[in-house]
Amino acid sequence: MENPSYTTLARQTGLRNELRVIANNIANSATTGYRQEGLMFSEYVRDLGDGESLSMAAARVQLTSSQQGALSETGGSFDLAIEGEGFFLVETPNGPRLTRAGAFSPNAQGDLVTMDGYRVLDAGAAPLFVPPASTDVQIASDGTISTQGRAIGQIAIVQPTEQMRTEREDGVFFRADDGWDPVVEPRVLQGYLEQSNVDVLGQMARMIEVQRGYELGQSFLESEHERVRTALKSLTK
Repeated sequence: MENPSYTTLARQTGLRNELRVIANNIANSATTGYRQEGLMFSEYVRDLGDGESLSMAAARVQLTSSQQGALSETGGSFDLAIEGEGFFLVETPNGPRLTRAGAFSPNAQGDLVTMDGYRVLDAGAAPLFVPPASTDVQIASDGTISTQGRAIGQIAIVQPTEQMRTEREDGVFFRADDGWDPVVEPRVLQGYLEQSNVDVLGQMARMIEVQRGYELGQSFLESEHERVRTALKSLTK
């Protein structure tokens, strides 16, 4: 296979990966706390000598948008949204994870949990307990939970130590292997949920653009394949 075909195949692989990412963004446009994802293309250029060079493209670096999603008022006592920077800290079977999805509720044991049943953690990475008989639950902007005027815990609001090294897991959860730090002045809103920050119209427009680019690449590969076949036939006559 000649260099133009290798170059086009590398580009096609990147475009196909981006199509998957865009489709996933659109599918999660109504998912609470979801953050839009994108791909960064990079280029590797090698000098072939005699004034020629070979360029290969790749799209392996995934980027997550930090733009604030719209806040929707629910009135739920344990529906929480973070305005500005920060993540909630939750306990999963694979270890602590960060999330912006704040649809919480106490389970039968009194632990504050996510929609998936994962326990929400406090600043000391311990599960938060809400007594079953709690009434008039108030959650302050710093995450402090109070009932009948008495504080019973504080929800952890953290930020990854290395923002660029976090990895997305299972839609709305992020892994931060380098650890996290508490947000100095968090702003938690009780009775609100943060909606997905996906720009649906922008993503649909990008999908059309990527599809056209992919189709153009396929057309080029087919033309190259036909050119090589024709050349081989000429040589074997």
